[in-house]
Amino acid sequence: MFWSGTAFGFDRAGTAAAQFLKIGVGARAWAMGGAFAAVADDPTALYWNPAGAVQLTGWNLAGHHALWFADLSHDYVGVVAPLGSSGSLGGSATFLSTDEIEITTELEEEGTGEYFSAQDICVGVTYARWLTDRFAAGVTGKYIQQNLHNESASAVAIDAGTFLRTGLFRARIGMSMSNFGGRMQREGRDLSVSSTVVVEDDSLDSHLETGSWPLPLNFRVGIAVDLIGPRPSVMERESSRLTLAVDANHPNDNEERASIGAEYVWQEVVALRAGYRINYDEESYTLGGGIRVPVANRSLQVDYAFAEFGRLEDIHIVTLSVGI
Repeated sequence: MFWSGTAFGFDRAGTAAAQFLKIGVGARAWAMGGAFAAVADDPTALYWNPAGAVQLTGWNLAGHHALWFADLSHDYVGVVAPLGSSGSLGGSATFLSTDEIEITTELEEEGTGEYFSAQDICVGVTYARWLTDRFAAGVTGKYIQQNLHNESASAVAIDAGTFLRTGLFRARIGMSMSNFGGRMQREGRDLSVSSTVVVEDDSLDSHLETGSWPLPLNFRVGIAVDLIGPRPSVMERESSRLTLAVDANHPNDNEERASIGAEYVWQEVVALRAGYRINYDEESYTLGGGIRVPVANRSLQVDYAFAEFGRLEDIHIVTLSVGI
């Protein structure tokens, strides 16, 4: 059964578009190995589990920047605001981009003097609401676009999630579905080809057609437990908190994967985090930390994460969050 499942996962590899949607956001979540579906209590919840947005009080804003390998930049901004007594409204935008790259050809290997760039964009609007005093649900509608030189592709999709406080040792359960939507197909002027063949004084122009591909649909389920923390944690401590989180992922274009993460917070000021990613191609352990300081009746938090990527370049991620 294991081998057949593995073979099936390999068969699915590379069968979805918009792979940038699979890059997680937020240094805090990254440092915990991406085990965040049941934590999801900051503005990056809009990515990991939209239902988690209900845990935020007041206005909250977060910005994330990562220098990705292959000279790529990955950026995210998310904002969450209260809506009524039991709801939250959020907005987010994610970007993956390159600097301009000089065009080369087989005849001009040193460059043609012309340049191209690539940029992937996803913008979304989220609504989340407490349905009971312990159970919440959330949904995100989003627009996705990929641009490469003169070609582009776009699609719309939805994310949906649920969040449950069990009441036992501050355990929480989170579930989410990401990128349920249409297919993407590149179009643009470079796909129109002028022919040198002339028939009855008319040239036979043609148009190249690219294939269409589904979005990277993913189902995520996670559980988080406070081993140390305020009542009713496993070990009750008012001055510190230790959270253990586990996530499992079922993507439509790869094998099943899992993440384990931990976060230790002292006095709600200093945080240390670690995580491990299971069954990923190159990713393995993650580390990070953060500090929160009050600034003019607001809370300012800076988080950092380091992610080991094996044979690829290691990744450094920084997130700045503000709560009002």
